[in-house]
Amino acid sequence: MHPVVRHITVDAADPYELGRFWSQLLGRPMSVDDLPGDPEALVEAPDGGPAILFVTVPEGKSVKNRVHLDLQPSGGRTRDQEVDRALALGATLFADHRRADGRGFVVLADPEGNEFCVERSAAEVAATPRQG
Repeated sequence: MHPVVRHITVDAADPYELGRFWSQLLGRPMSVDDLPGDPEALVEAPDGGPAILFVTVPEGKSVKNRVHLDLQPSGGRTRDQEVDRALALGATLFADHRRADGRGFVVLADPEGNEFCVERSAAEVAATPRQG
């Protein structure tokens, strides 16, 4: 038997507010037990994957993430539509690696500065001719 990843834990200044951002971005519910001001907040994973747990730490983010999430749009949204949606929710543009041929990805930061990537949707990947 092997262990199961139960949570991906993220340090936060305000776990509830950061959890709300990620809940909206991922379309996943927050735990009904979480309230503003709590020392932790949980974004649940109804599909059985790992949940994201935000916990209070006294220090702010000061260096690049050692671990980050790569998001692939679903539900018919493209990479660019997902980037626009994330920006509207409060993300900021960190680095743009989109290429003229449609490939590439975008690095965004959540409201506390944690980087994450938005890649192309599966449909966009399938529609791009292979080079070679």
